[in-house]
Amino acid sequence: MHSTPRIFAIAITLVLLLVLAVRVAAAELTTFAVNLTGERIEPARLEVPSATRVKLTLRNTSRGAVEFEGREVRVEKVLGPGAESFVVLPPLRPGTYRLFDEFHPDIPDMLVVAK
Repeated sequence: MHSTPRIFAIAITLVLLLVLAVRVAAAELTTFAVNLTGERIEPARLEVPSATRVKLTLRNTSRGAVEFEGREVRVEKVLGPGAESFVVLPPLRPGTYRLFDEFHPDIPDMLVVAK
């Protein structure tokens, strides 16, 4: 009989934890669109918040494959012609990070500036 309040307290705690977990899971990452044309990466410069995970949605509008890569941020994604995908950048320290199309080394790099 004395265990009923304890079971009730445990149940309330579990419900609150579940609500919190759902809210955290529902929180969307800050997202930025990136377009790879085979001739350039757009935008050429992107400011993102530091110390926060950021999602980059990638779209290949070229007629060939592209490889979006950032060694410092440890992301890499190959996209076929017309393909779309995404990468998630880890929380970054303030600074500038270089991302590039490894299949097209002659095009300018994209600069991600974490502030």
